[in-house]
Amino acid sequence: MTLHMHQAKSSETEAILCVVRSAFGSKQGDEVAKLIDDLLRDPTACPLLSVVATDNDVLVGHVLFTTANLEQCPQAVSASILVSLSVCPDFQNCGIGGMLIAEGLHRLREMGGELVFVLGYPEYYQKHGFSSATVKGYVAPYPIAPEHADAWMVQELQTGIMKRTSGRVACAEALADPKHWRE
Repeated sequence: MTLHMHQAKSSETEAILCVVRSAFGSKQGDEVAKLIDDLLRDPTACPLLSVVATDNDVLVGHVLFTTANLEQCPQAVSASILVSLSVCPDFQNCGIGGMLIAEGLHRLREMGGELVFVLGYPEYYQKHGFSSATVKGYVAPYPIAPEHADAWMVQELQTGIMKRTSGRVACAEALADPKHWRE
């Protein structure tokens, strides 16, 4: 495997959506692909970071981060939401998802990012530096079911930012639908 990662190009959108559909399967694939497509066109999602992984020029993975804001926070914070992580089924369990997360976090840090949020599987995202956002005072854009409260996570990209911030997270318009906030 010869893995290469780069900022997604607009010409790769259809390939990204195919990866998303195959990664999420027939039950969720179309819904997640529509959300990704909507976010890529949503000006309120910007700045966004869309990174792809290719193997011999074939797109095999994708991660998307969109902008977020902290409401009721006295200082401006550069925050993002990791909206979607997708890896083609034939390439899963090879570490590509972790590499995409690491590459995305590195790029966000270089862009001056301070916080990244995710709603996902705690056992997976904790391995990549995320921890409970709720206990740190960050409220999700929509209520998370109590049995899934630990799925709402955060990671600081600039040391000490979590000691100075808290509040409700506001997301892009395309993501502002309660159906996207179920774990």
